Amino acid sequence: MKIGVCGTGRMGSAIAQRLMSVGHDVGVWNRNPAKTKPLVDAGAKLFASPAELVEGCEVTVVMLLNDAATEAVYRAPNGILKAKLAGKLVIDMSTVRPDTMKSAGTAALREGAAFVECPVGGSVAPAKEGKLLGLVGGSEADVARAMPILQQLCRRIEHVGDLGSGSTMKLAVNLPLLVYWQALGEALTICKPLNLPAERLIDILTDTSGAPTAMKGRGPVIARVLGGAPLGETAFGLNAAKKDLACAVQFAASIDAELPVTASALACYEEAEAAGLGDADATAVSTRWGQRPKS
Repeated sequence: MKIGVCGTGRMGSAIAQRLMSVGHDVGVWNRNPAKTKPLVDAGAKLFASPAELVEGCEVTVVMLLNDAATEAVYRAPNGILKAKLAGKLVIDMSTVRPDTMKSAGTAALREGAAFVECPVGGSVAPAKEGKLLGLVGGSEADVARAMPILQQLCRRIEHVGDLGSGSTMKLAVNLPLLVYWQALGEALTICKPLNLPAERLIDILTDTSGAPTAMKGRGPVIARVLGGAPLGETAFGLNAAKKDLACAVQFAASIDAELPVTASALACYEEAEAAGLGDADATAVSTRWGQRPKS
């Protein structure tokens, strides 16, 4: 099948690699064409615009950084909504505000496309292995059409409602983990007087009821950084984590809900980003907290 991938950042590239590995003919587009080069070198076809990508493929998977990128890529003069969408399938896997996803999806549906949102849980490695958690919103018919592709990308697929529902669920999924990384930094701070080796401290904290599953993979990396090693490979960028927390706070405000803990964590992520850690892994918010200069 000819499948386009619109947006080839870390996750978009990993998804493209997965689709290629299971035999699809993959086309790509990215605002920065340089980010498509490894995929093109591996056999993907480069398209000049989102509209051309959609028209040249049967299905288009969209993976964009944020709401502003979504608005720009859908509504630009050469954007997705300017393509001949009749009969096409668009699967948007971006993590954005529910209202942004509903607006883009509704516009695509008006032009004759089938549209499914499927923001995903998981980072680059699970994406390459087809082991993401898919949180799906859309009509039963459109989801059924998308399901064969989603099954190649996800270990578990949950259809949670109409358009916007998947985005709502994704914000809820990310929120506790991202708050945890800040809470971990604070826990490490009060452990300083113990003078325990970083590996032992992280091992203890990982083996507790409060630790998320992500600590099994990220804990050793965090311990190495605490021990003086440089920041490791970015699995989920701090800037993307900050964006997700901001989306959660903004969405909560739109439904008259309060997220005081999330709002506080967001301020800490913003501080870390301002300190130059935006491209680092989100766990940098943990390792930085006890070492940051006091105001």
